[in-house]
Amino acid sequence: MPEAASVQSTRATIGDSEFDRDTAVTRRAPGVYDTELSAGWTVINAVNGGYLLAVLGRALADALPHSDPFSISAHYLTASRPGPAVIRTEVVRTGRSLSTGAASLFQYDAEGKEVERIRVLASYGDLDALPDDVRTTAEPPAMPPIDQCFGREDAPGPVPGGSAIADRLLLKLDPATLGWALGAPSGKGEMRSWFGLADGRDADPIALLLAVDALPPTAFEIGLSGWVPTVELTVHVRCRPAPGPLRVSITTRNLAGGFLEEDAEVWDSADRLVAQSRQLAIVRLG
Repeated sequence: MPEAASVQSTRATIGDSEFDRDTAVTRRAPGVYDTELSAGWTVINAVNGGYLLAVLGRALADALPHSDPFSISAHYLTASRPGPAVIRTEVVRTGRSLSTGAASLFQYDAEGKEVERIRVLASYGDLDALPDDVRTTAEPPAMPPIDQCFGREDAPGPVPGGSAIADRLLLKLDPATLGWALGAPSGKGEMRSWFGLADGRDADPIALLLAVDALPPTAFEIGLSGWVPTVELTVHVRCRPAPGPLRVSITTRNLAGGFLEEDAEVWDSADRLVAQSRQLAIVRLG
């Protein structure tokens, strides 16, 4: 993974980056889009849920009269794999400030049968039209500066469960949430990290859909290992992020019956809360 300085010297731009190319959709007919899910955004062998949500988010941005996701909820029905996929969208309602749409992503199984992978319901609007008034008790996560946090390149050896998506991200984790990587998890169910794209592309609302699901699972810091597939993920985008790295804080308060929740907050370089999410995930040990 590149160091922050080298990322800055080769900065990609919004609309012209690997993330944009790998989340692109092509309109085949009204409400129908073709896309190619990239193997570059996989976690072990599974396509990352935040990346998938960004792909669907692009299709809805094209299908609806408003371009910015405000609230988007996804149910992950079957595991997606790299390769071609079809997205079908439906305009549920349009209004002056908000539009609501639905979308589903489909792939084909080994027998050529169409299989639904994800189903989404979302509200879109115009983030730039929102008022500036902010009244909040929320505070940015207390984290060390980015140069005092640690990425994959700082590990003494190969990271267990390494994945292709790590090559496309700039993640610098808070040392206080890195006990799992040293064999001494804290048990607190917390994960905090600086976040960016490895090619230096700044975040936009679509990239925020990735950011909320890009960190290692909080289950690792609870003391568990293994796959933690997402069942449902809801993201609220609160404003357009300022340029620069983001700070992502994720917490889990309750693991029971083999399920846990992850509550995420994403803060930008201007100390604004730009996105929030909650996801339900299955804990599969082993």
